[in-house]
Amino acid sequence: MKNRKLVLSIAIISIVILMASVFAFTSGCSKKVEPLSEYWTEGSNVSASLIEYVTKVTNTKDETNFIPIKDRIAVFDMDGTLTCETYYTYYDTMMFIEYCLVDYPDKVSDELKAVAAAIEPGYVADETLARNFAKAYAGMTIKEFYDYSVAFGQKKTESFNNMRYIDGFYLPMVEVVKYLYDNGFTIYVVSGTERTTTRAIVANSPIKDYVTSNHIIGTEFEVKERGHEDEPSNMNYKYVDGDELVVTGGFIQKNLNANKAIYIEREIGKRPVLAFGNSGSDTSMMYYTLDSRNPYPTQAYMIVADDNVREWGRQDWAAKSQEYIEMGFIPVSMKNDFAKIYPDSITRADEQYHKH
Repeated sequence: MKNRKLVLSIAIISIVILMASVFAFTSGCSKKVEPLSEYWTEGSNVSASLIEYVTKVTNTKDETNFIPIKDRIAVFDMDGTLTCETYYTYYDTMMFIEYCLVDYPDKVSDELKAVAAAIEPGYVADETLARNFAKAYAGMTIKEFYDYSVAFGQKKTESFNNMRYIDGFYLPMVEVVKYLYDNGFTIYVVSGTERTTTRAIVANSPIKDYVTSNHIIGTEFEVKERGHEDEPSNMNYKYVDGDELVVTGGFIQKNLNANKAIYIEREIGKRPVLAFGNSGSDTSMMYYTLDSRNPYPTQAYMIVADDNVREWGRQDWAAKSQEYIEMGFIPVSMKNDFAKIYPDSITRADEQYHKH
């Protein structure tokens, strides 16, 4: 009889412990998460606002604001939001230039070499340029394209001392990604850079542990089965062991402006609750997040490149911040909110760029 009571007591205690563990996991409070501090200035209103937001939406006792883990979705633009995008450091543009003019000039047309040579400060990273990017990599397998994207990241930019292209991630934003991840958020990178390149960048960056390859949304180049690139559709061909998927040179869609909202809907299937961007091409993603039909509390942050000492930012804080506030976004000053932008070993060069 005593043994039966003992077994019953142990079983009850085990169930209680299990239920407590499940509750802690589902509430997003299974561990103590350190708030933002290391790379954000003391007293930053921006970091305080994010901490306040995360605290309330992860609190199971806050019935009004609590967001279940399955719906805690945060979307980040990449270039200019997570990583440096100024000329000489804009990853996909400089990769195109290096591919056409330095690494593989024999593989691209004279027309593409001329396009690459003509890119100068102030260039527009529009769909026309992206179409030329797609043409440059025509014939490469997805793995070859991915591997080249990784290899390019090891090259050094001339805009900074001791910076490889892959080193351009902003430390405060890396901290934000980790902070959200630790609080049960699913992180998506929604970039104007092509998807395979974005995957290569993220997988070799400080945020690699927090963003999986299937959570990358980017510009789309056409991909088909090798040997069937000229067919209108690959519907009439079945992939078999050993086949290769290749970049055809065709172009599908640039992931900017309203396309960001469209791609989020198509690939995620629900609205994010947090959005981070840095330019007008991100506003559609921000508004899609802040939409009044979103059932949860939302916030959207815009990075303002106003630091021209540690970075090459020349945006006017007063004008830009006011513009973003009027749009319903929270502006982030790189100059005043970021305690540190890059590791100590990386410093701004004397000149941002020069003619070769």
